[in-house]
Amino acid sequence: MDFFSRVYEAARQIPRGRVATYGQIARLAGNPRMARQVGWALHANPEPGIIPCHRVLNRFGEVCKGFAFGGEEAQRMLLEAEGIAFGPDGRVDLAVYGWKK
Repeated sequence: MDFFSRVYEAARQIPRGRVATYGQIARLAGNPRMARQVGWALHANPEPGIIPCHRVLNRFGEVCKGFAFGGEEAQRMLLEAEGIAFGPDGRVDLAVYGWKK
């Protein structure tokens, strides 16, 4: 299985109402040093709506500035619809909403 496929498999496991980081997905996909490539993989998501790429944030709990499926506001709306709250600084508290995998 190639790296992108492993990224998609890891992202599919993120439960509703939880988020993961690019680095966490890279680690789960077998290469913790490829967080940037996780972003490329998710940008090319072959199954939007099935592979929940909106649940992947940067290490600071921020949405992706270049979210491929409607921009950062779309990503935020999808997360809020799942009950994920954003702080006044626009970040998700990873200690509260982070996926423990």
